[in-house]
Amino acid sequence: MTIDLNCDMGEREDIDESLLLPLITSANVSCGAHAGTPALIERTLRQAKQQNVACGAHPSYPDPVNFGRLSLPLTDAEIEATLIAQLEMLCRIAATAGVELTHVKPHGALYNDAAKDQRIAAAVGRAVIAWNPRTILVGLAGKPALRLWRDMGLRTAAEAFADRAYLEDGSLMPRSRPGSLLTHPDDAAAQALQLARRGDIQTLCIHSDTPGAASIAAAVRNRLLAESITPARLNIPS
Repeated sequence: MTIDLNCDMGEREDIDESLLLPLITSANVSCGAHAGTPALIERTLRQAKQQNVACGAHPSYPDPVNFGRLSLPLTDAEIEATLIAQLEMLCRIAATAGVELTHVKPHGALYNDAAKDQRIAAAVGRAVIAWNPRTILVGLAGKPALRLWRDMGLRTAAEAFADRAYLEDGSLMPRSRPGSLLTHPDDAAAQALQLARRGDIQTLCIHSDTPGAASIAAAVRNRLLAESITPARLNIPS
């Protein structure tokens, strides 16, 4: 059995991504709208390439003040326009770095809004199709957005989170609530194993800005390997 280990990257200068990259198989690289400078984004792409880590786009609501973690009242056309602009920007930097982008994973509030709002999910899907209809679109496991995107002709990957607590309905616990982050490596590793064994999840996320992210990623990777679950890049049939 294999599963992808992904991490959101290219967001903060104070994170040593070189500690994380050897432990993961996919990097979701910021497109600059919520965080990250062109120089940081390019450095992340180049380092990921050196570690044979697949790179994808991590677009968001255009809201650096709130790190893309608050919902914005954008129209469908505005969502599509900002996402296409972000994806094209990242694509230009990736070309300079000699990196081919393999997937798209929305960030923060946009990710959560798409999981629960079919209108927003459809706008995200249209933007991705306009940019590259062959790419893989990553979304929250068990939510209708994944089915909608497949019906639109996109390849999808169902994602779960090793370092985030869940609500009973399968949504992520809001970061404003105590206990929303799993910061102990053993807790994250145990949750990752439980999620991987479900059989309906293709990729597991560890956030680079979670305290102790490198230790968490190492614990998750080692726990999965001990149970004969091999970390590997996404392989979603066309």
